[in-house]
Amino acid sequence: MSTSARTIVITGASSGIGEVAAESLAAQGERVAVVGRNPERTRAVAERVGGKAFVADFERLDDVRRVAGELLDRLDRIDVLCNNAGGLYHAHELTVDGHERTIQTNHLAPFLLTHLLRDRLVDTAKLGGASAPRIIGTASMANLFGALRLDDLDWQARRWRGGWQAYGTSKIAAILFAAELAERLTGTGVSAYSFHPGTIVTRFGAESSLIRFGQAVTGGHYGRTAADGAGPLIALASEAVVPAASGTYFDRYRPYGRTNRRARDPQLGRDLWDMSALLVGVSA
Repeated sequence: MSTSARTIVITGASSGIGEVAAESLAAQGERVAVVGRNPERTRAVAERVGGKAFVADFERLDDVRRVAGELLDRLDRIDVLCNNAGGLYHAHELTVDGHERTIQTNHLAPFLLTHLLRDRLVDTAKLGGASAPRIIGTASMANLFGALRLDDLDWQARRWRGGWQAYGTSKIAAILFAAELAERLTGTGVSAYSFHPGTIVTRFGAESSLIRFGQAVTGGHYGRTAADGAGPLIALASEAVVPAASGTYFDRYRPYGRTNRRARDPQLGRDLWDMSALLVGVSA
């Protein structure tokens, strides 16, 4: 392996687009830290790509804190952090931390992980390398039908509707987080982006009746393959210069994708940051 290889952390890398991205980036000579919830699959992927396995369940914030410590102990630099782990849940349930599962898995957990790894990314930028460090968040065009309310992040005051609107809301949060993160990282040499991978056929959303219906009526050909969906993540994580300003949301490969108006509200992004910091117990 090249001594100039970068270190890339990918969450949700035990399956789906995260697994494909781990395989592709490792094949390019990068060092990959494979973060996943399932111990067997996570270790199998890490072994296959010659990377390091880190197991964490994002429905437990203590797991996020633990895995952040393990990453810092074992990785002397982090060139790219891919916040790719996420979920879509048919039933409304709270985590052990008291938060609705979707907003915790898709936003609060990556917010906390990024906070805990931020200094290592900034220090990596100071060391220099093949490309400047980046933080990449997996968002979705589902942000278009989200409804972000800071007074009801846990979806206690609204109808659940099978989890889809909560999922879209979490993706508004992902877009706002990347944009606000970009602002706060100004001058550090670290950039941030979010992207929509496309509608992907993976284990993701297996509980959703809508996805099951789509699979049934299309004979199992609903959506893109994981290999196709991983393309934008691989591109953003590669050494190539990103053709857009830090904070940009990509609709697959196209910068400045269409977003919910709430995802374009800088003040909401700042307020969400403060609320998220409060909920996960860190300084804003």
